Amino acid sequence: MGARTGGREAALKMLFAVEASQTDLDSAIALFWREFGGDPETRPYADESVRGVLDQRDALDETIRTASENWRIERMTRVDRNVLRLGTWELKHRTDVPREVILDEAIELAKRYGSEESGAFVNGVLNQVAENLGRIDPGGDPEAGDDREPSARGS
Repeated sequence: MGARTGGREAALKMLFAVEASQTDLDSAIALFWREFGGDPETRPYADESVRGVLDQRDALDETIRTASENWRIERMTRVDRNVLRLGTWELKHRTDVPREVILDEAIELAKRYGSEESGAFVNGVLNQVAENLGRIDPGGDPEAGDDREPSARGS
């Protein structure tokens, strides 16, 4: 598992814990790493992501609300809501990570930790978030899910 993949998984678990227990951010992060350890390479990405999501939660929630017609954020499952927050934060702030990588990783997290419908739900909402943000990676075709340069795709 790569550092970012592991970092996303750790971030989701911390976001879930903060929301479920109303624990303050620093305590939740310290407790998570003390209890679960984890690969030291995942820590910086996880910690940055959790802090970013929680610092901007209201703005992220508004972005998600706009993209998720007919769904109130409060009615989403805790897993789906936090996967969407994490993915939305990455789409907004991690332009070094390709759009399709962010979407694929979020969908996998939703499938692993959410309900049977979570993967499809997260896919639909995050695709709309990315479109609303105008997040189209250079050389990538968001419809085809291919973020490689045209020469690498054989075109």
